[in-house]
Amino acid sequence: MHITVAGNIGAGKTTLTYLLSKYFGFESLFQDNDQNPYLLDFYSDMPRWSFSLQVAFLQSRLEKLIQIRKAERNVIQDRTIYEDAQIFAPNLHAMGLMATRDYETYKQLFDTISGMIPAPDLLIYLRANIPTLVEQIQKRGRNYEDSIRLDYLKRLNERYEAWYETYNYGKKIEVAVDQLNFADNPEHLGIIINRVKGELYGLFS
Repeated sequence: MHITVAGNIGAGKTTLTYLLSKYFGFESLFQDNDQNPYLLDFYSDMPRWSFSLQVAFLQSRLEKLIQIRKAERNVIQDRTIYEDAQIFAPNLHAMGLMATRDYETYKQLFDTISGMIPAPDLLIYLRANIPTLVEQIQKRGRNYEDSIRLDYLKRLNERYEAWYETYNYGKKIEVAVDQLNFADNPEHLGIIINRVKGELYGLFS
């Protein structure tokens, strides 16, 4: 079984991944942002480092997906590989932060490996408004996120909305982060758990 948690920066993907993996007894796979050698450079100079950053993320997520397929374990994963290729890279290009030549190369690379990507059994999309995202980004206090541009965050949110509506790789559910405080409220977490169980195992799980 392979579950993925998707959502904008600050939506709570890491927290929900941890909580669900603990409940279901699944192995958790988290984004290794700190291991990306371009992240700090990217937030200080996006046009210069956007292509390198996205390629590094693509390689890392592809490696994890190959590991999942080989291991045949139940896994819940923080962020999908689709978000890199269908949200972050096109957003950078549209904002003029990734050169067209680099973007086309990145798209070709993703298209080449897309046949190797196993689709998740369930996608959980965390929908949050901009004030919630900003609050949660500030709360976690990651230094490299201090320089995130608000227009960058807003554009990502718009792309996430459109992407979720057209996502057709498999089952999906949406979680309204502004209404369900799953990090601090066990009842809210229980609502999400029941929805996940319903999708994976049916109404009478």
